Amino acid sequence: MKIILVIGSAIVTLALASYTIAIITEQRKHVLSNFILRFLTLGVVLDITATICMIIGSTNSPFTIHGLLGYSALTVMVLDAVLLWRFRFKEGLGTKVPKNLHLYSRFAYLWWVIAYITGSLIVVLKKIQ
Repeated sequence: MKIILVIGSAIVTLALASYTIAIITEQRKHVLSNFILRFLTLGVVLDITATICMIIGSTNSPFTIHGLLGYSALTVMVLDAVLLWRFRFKEGLGTKVPKNLHLYSRFAYLWWVIAYITGSLIVVLKKIQ
């Protein structure tokens, strides 16, 4: 496996950890904090970096089924971060996250985890063959 793909895989795993910390904290507390915003933003930056590494290192077209799933997952997480930051500037910190935004964050995270798992499965299945 190319080193850029190994680096991308490590970075995307760090993005998973960062997203997980942010979303689980938000889902449990229902209140927006700088802690949540920092980890969510870090997750987005790591995810974008990992995606770039994967595109550079891949011999496949960037428009595979997994690629499109990954791009859509990244998009929903970027949108979640934008919506939460917008909410922060509008309502302030320590404010209860509205139900629709709370549910969107959960959906976005689950969609992202599905993309992460499918990418991992693709790598594992290639190793088995």
